[in-house]
Amino acid sequence: MIVRPSRLEQLRQELFSSRLNGLISIALIAFLVTAALGLAKWALFQAQWAVIRANSTLFALGRYPLEQQWRLWLLTALLALATGLSWGLLRAILRSGPPVTLWPRNDRWALAVLVLLSLWLPMALRLSLAIQMRWWGITLLLLVVRWALGRWGSAIPATARRLIPLIWPLLYLLGMVLISGGLGLVQVAPSEWGGLLLTLLMSSFAILLCFPLGILLALGRRSALPLLRWGSVLYIEFIRGAPLITLLFLGQNILGFLLPGGMAPDRVWRAAWVLTFFAAAYVAEAVRSGLAALPAGQLEAARSLGLPMPQALIHVVLPQALRVALPATVGQFISLLQDTTLLSLIGLLDLLGTARTVMANPAFLGQSAEVYLVLAVLFWCCCAALGLGSRALEERLNPHSRSSANLSPSQA
Repeated sequence: MIVRPSRLEQLRQELFSSRLNGLISIALIAFLVTAALGLAKWALFQAQWAVIRANSTLFALGRYPLEQQWRLWLLTALLALATGLSWGLLRAILRSGPPVTLWPRNDRWALAVLVLLSLWLPMALRLSLAIQMRWWGITLLLLVVRWALGRWGSAIPATARRLIPLIWPLLYLLGMVLISGGLGLVQVAPSEWGGLLLTLLMSSFAILLCFPLGILLALGRRSALPLLRWGSVLYIEFIRGAPLITLLFLGQNILGFLLPGGMAPDRVWRAAWVLTFFAAAYVAEAVRSGLAALPAGQLEAARSLGLPMPQALIHVVLPQALRVALPATVGQFISLLQDTTLLSLIGLLDLLGTARTVMANPAFLGQSAEVYLVLAVLFWCCCAALGLGSRALEERLNPHSRSSANLSPSQA
């Protein structure tokens, strides 16, 4: 019988296994505690958070018209509904195997964070009671749907469960219609988008499109056709050799001259396409590394079974290559999210551009530390969400993991 050491014993072995390790651990702990206490003292007693409270809507939405902001509330509620559906269904699928609790430890942590943010953040920003009620209602909707699907989701037929992931692309298209207008809604020009809304839109648009484009470029670079192979190589090497800010300026200034009058897209969409093409070159190299890691016998075995080349790539080669390339690809997605801060240099009011506009206001001079700290926390939350999703997906796709072993072939 194997006796596992207690948590306290594990901590002692990790931090104080030797005299040198103990001294280093004590020094690092003292440094971290001192830094945390100093930051807490500044945040609680010295920082002037009025700049955040007065401009919270500007940071979130930019100059989006006030009378049309009901669309964004509707979109947020739909996102909460889709999140609850997916989260609850995933938990229901895992519970259909070996006994698993309805609210495991990670889910309880997520529940605590959601409840804390929904209760504390609107009051800390001193939002109106109507807005606070909306946030509480949206959080309640997410949690109720998560609980219901987690409890009874396994009773949903397998054919219906396979259709639930289709909600996300449909919701993305619906969100673009709600944000920009159309289908009877008033048009809202992209020049009025800003803040966190513009940052998330630009990064999500580029991430969704650069991934398939990067796969095609990686396959093209390994193609036996010389024209396709060298065309992919030239594109990837040119993009990787040019700074992103240079490409953004080229997209803003040159595209208008190359296309006929009236056909050039809006400045926001020019920047979005530049981000997409830039990230696709780096995703292509990540995918190519995954393809190179696979033995050549995988493709040869698939071809010997009679599979045509497209089906061999789609069903045999790419699933294994993408699993290998997933960490590097998600790292590129995180870099792409951070690179959206360069949009402020070409005149777009993304999150950083909005922050610079606020700090230029004479009423908020000298309060840049508060603004930059909030921006750092927002970017960290977005990047941490991508990182957590990546690790969960790696665990799910790992054929030797416990979560994959619990899934039946139809559920996987």
